[in-house]
Amino acid sequence: MNNEVAVREIKRVNIEGGFVIDGFPYAGLANAIATESMINTMSQFDLAGVLDSELFPPISIIRDEKPGFPARIFVNETLKVAVFSSYLTPHESLHREVARCMLNWANEHKCALLVSASAVKSDEEPSVIGVATTDEARKRLAEAGIPILKNGTVPGIPGILLNEGSITNTNVIVLLYKGKDTGPDFRAGAEICMAVSKLVPGASCDLRNLMNEAEMVEQQMKAAEEEAGPLRDAIYG
Repeated sequence: MNNEVAVREIKRVNIEGGFVIDGFPYAGLANAIATESMINTMSQFDLAGVLDSELFPPISIIRDEKPGFPARIFVNETLKVAVFSSYLTPHESLHREVARCMLNWANEHKCALLVSASAVKSDEEPSVIGVATTDEARKRLAEAGIPILKNGTVPGIPGILLNEGSITNTNVIVLLYKGKDTGPDFRAGAEICMAVSKLVPGASCDLRNLMNEAEMVEQQMKAAEEEAGPLRDAIYG
């Protein structure tokens, strides 16, 4: 079975010199909460494409009476910002393909920076540090006042984005936050929103509504994961 992950574009977009934000859900859902809040807060986001693969669970996500793919690309051409958003967490076997697909799309559209996020297990209050692939990306972190990680590990799709970005000289920043293992984490989501807004001009979140966003995202993703569970088991065994 072909495990390629491909972008199916719905409309042509021009975000040259712009930004790509990885909004795939990871532990604690803070990353997904942050990006959903951005899409809802920042106006003029349009559906520009979807990610698809034969190894994605065959499922349609219905929202506001409209069916849709679980993994989508929303673009704000005015701000030159693209968000990769998903209701499902990709199986571990697809992490490399998803990361490479995201990087290739960002490079094809001549974007200046790709931003992702990953959780760090800790009982402390959420705070954000960053790691970057290039001197230019590290300079962006320094100018934003975000501390830079010296030693550590970054798993999953964010880790692959860093590895692939480092050998292709692509500007990638991964924000590392201290969050919970499961459930909604609106505090960490708020921390990510604030950090991304320092890196991506025009990016913003309605922090007052983040708690409601967290609950909504958790419910939607929990329902999607439950429905996709048997389908995923049939694919991966």
